[in-house]
Amino acid sequence: MQSHPPLSPRERQIAEAYAGGATYQQIAESLCLAPSTVRTHLAAIYRKLEVSSKLELMARLDGPAPEPRTQPELSSALSELALSLEEALAREKALSEVLRIISDAQGDLDQVVPRILNYALDLCDAEFGILFEYHGDRRFGARFSKGIPEPFKAWMEARGVFAAGPETGLGRMVYQRDVVNIIDVKSEPLYQSDDPLRFATADLGGARSFVAIPMLAADRLVGAFTIYRQTVRPFSQHSLQLARIFADQSVIALENARLVSAARARDG
Repeated sequence: MQSHPPLSPRERQIAEAYAGGATYQQIAESLCLAPSTVRTHLAAIYRKLEVSSKLELMARLDGPAPEPRTQPELSSALSELALSLEEALAREKALSEVLRIISDAQGDLDQVVPRILNYALDLCDAEFGILFEYHGDRRFGARFSKGIPEPFKAWMEARGVFAAGPETGLGRMVYQRDVVNIIDVKSEPLYQSDDPLRFATADLGGARSFVAIPMLAADRLVGAFTIYRQTVRPFSQHSLQLARIFADQSVIALENARLVSAARARDG
């Protein structure tokens, strides 16, 4: 078995905290370090233990050292790490840009929400997205969209505010107040019924995999953030986490717009 250089007491503290779920910031605060120093320590820890993920780190802290990796295995791990780093940097850049847009927009939703949808579609690898505004009693109106096929867009515009059936993704989301992740909209029995929303989603929009995320302001449902893929490719937990973040940013934008509008009405 291959032996590895021992971790220093400080490295052991950081490794155990990170493997236990603590963030760079939390570890830095508890040990009176800078977050960048924590990251430097973790890079050294990963090199010493020859691990490339938090799961591997957890296994290595209390387990025996693994057999040495072959060159193909090392190359594969490096490739995965490079891709993960690029994806993480893209996410960080997108979220920073969204926050800047919200801050600068002065309540202008037409400037903010389409760009949020654009970032969401790009990072979640989806073809189109819709931000629905909630009007109570399972009634929705498509307020913003990005990349939506024209037949589906025309269907939405013709109906304005519509009622979503209880078995649709939007209807289930209202009841559950949680993410609804549908692997294939055509595989559910609802598609064989005469539900107009499911017909429009699948046949006019060409959607197959779909996710609806509730947009909540405190406990109040203000809308739904939905993204669609036109092939059967279920959304992973990673994609759902990203979509949740963009839904939360959309809520901030909507609430900012409401506050700005109220302030202008009061001052006018």
